[in-house]
Amino acid sequence: MRAYIKTYGCTLNQADTAIMEGLLSKSEIDVTQEGDKADVVLFNTCIVKKPTEQKIFYSIKQAALQGRRIVVAGCMSATRKQQILSIAPNATIMTPNNVHMVVEAVKSAAAGVQGNFDSKAKVDKSLFLNPKEGTIAKIAVNDGCLSSCSFCETKLARGPLKSFSEELIIGAIKKSVSMGAKEIQLTSQDMGAYGRDKGTGIVQLMEKIARLDGNFKVRIGMLNPEHMAYLGEGFIELMKDDKFYKFVHIPVQSGSDRVLSHMKRDYTIEEFKLCVDMVRKRMPEATIETDIIVGYPLESVEDFNATMKAISEIKPNVTNISKFSPRPGTPAGRMKQLSNIEVSRRCKELSRKVRALQHELNETMIGKRFNVVITEKTEVSSNGRTPSYKQVVIPGEERGIGSTIDTYIYAASANVLYGREAQ
Repeated sequence: MRAYIKTYGCTLNQADTAIMEGLLSKSEIDVTQEGDKADVVLFNTCIVKKPTEQKIFYSIKQAALQGRRIVVAGCMSATRKQQILSIAPNATIMTPNNVHMVVEAVKSAAAGVQGNFDSKAKVDKSLFLNPKEGTIAKIAVNDGCLSSCSFCETKLARGPLKSFSEELIIGAIKKSVSMGAKEIQLTSQDMGAYGRDKGTGIVQLMEKIARLDGNFKVRIGMLNPEHMAYLGEGFIELMKDDKFYKFVHIPVQSGSDRVLSHMKRDYTIEEFKLCVDMVRKRMPEATIETDIIVGYPLESVEDFNATMKAISEIKPNVTNISKFSPRPGTPAGRMKQLSNIEVSRRCKELSRKVRALQHELNETMIGKRFNVVITEKTEVSSNGRTPSYKQVVIPGEERGIGSTIDTYIYAASANVLYGREAQ
């Protein structure tokens, strides 16, 4: 039997896919990259943004019209079950808590039975980690979160915090490294919340990782500002260890305290700035990434201007901009929405500022040298990451994935650095 997995959304979803691929392969179900040759198509779905949601529904509907055997996993399976079954009545449903049941789900779909794997019981997904060969390994450390953001439907899909076993996470990192991984991406809905339900934390996990042997680096995933403040300077000191990329992803979402309060984000813009200052004081070379939601329902012109001002002051190295998408079942989704024209205008204005700022910051890297780990190859270049997780494109370099190149940076754009082997 052959199964094809189509994955949408975040790194956490990709980590769930890695678990499912491992379990399917272990059961002798081939995981194919050719969807048209698969007996079962599994959609690992996302509900964060409306355009992505619409794309997924279209793909599921097309697969159903073609008579394909379908499994729908991911966040959409937990919050959109009836909508899914209205367009694909025979689809097997498997919610995020049940990825360990993927073999049974695929067999159910293959047999033409409408399976329903939606237990609310939380499991330790690290029990099912079976890393495969590759340069980049994506490992989930917890599911769910401690927050209750007014705009977020993912919490409704994945539920409360469930932190996974430190011992098993460490085991998965060791195995990944033994199979060639040079970059370990630790991921979750909120890395800063890891361990809070077990009397431990991300700092304790990082201490164990820092003691591991092997030539690899770990990217710590997104963590919310309120937890960043809780982790304190001990977290930053550990980030200095050679085992970790000097990279911190802290989403600010808005520069307006009024909007942040209504979003139920448990920090002010000044508290966010203190987190950034703490990182830059102790680790000035760090890459700081953040997220902005533009067009939150009550965002006024003054609120948007506060966001523009905050970005100018904070100067993040990377800013991800999203238009607000009203999500069913959330308080913000029930509010009167801003006009699409106004939201688009604000997005364009912020995007121009962000591109200019990122370009300016990247240009300061020109003339510098970095050890770049190659994580990807194309027909025309080798692409990799600096110790601060900045992306570098090295045109024409013929180096193997996983190798390290002493690289001279000769040019920069808003999104990447361009380098060549240093002489």
